[in-house]
Amino acid sequence: RTPYPRDPRNVIVIDGRLDLHGSTIAEAHRPGVGFLTHAQQEGARVILLVTGKGKGGADGHEWGPLRREAPMWLADPKLRHIVAAYGEASPAHGGAGALYVRLRGRVERS
Repeated sequence: RTPYPRDPRNVIVIDGRLDLHGSTIAEAHRPGVGFLTHAQQEGARVILLVTGKGKGGADGHEWGPLRREAPMWLADPKLRHIVAAYGEASPAHGGAGALYVRLRGRVERS
């Protein structure tokens, strides 16, 4: 079973998108975490996090700071209750300049 839901044409279904392309690490972190939290609360299952490749990233040898940092944010234990999985997007969704983020189901609190 794939970790990302797909439509009948086998295309990954994206429930939300946040474009951080061109942002600094400091500018991107808080909105990124806030977006993940809000998306989960709204019932989203997969979001697309656009980081861009950064300068020099086109050849795949040197990523920009935001592209390097985003996976570390997603792996942070503080986000374990939100993020189930993440991985590089397909070329149709931005390829190496974007990440699919699979969100855990929202938890109803009583």
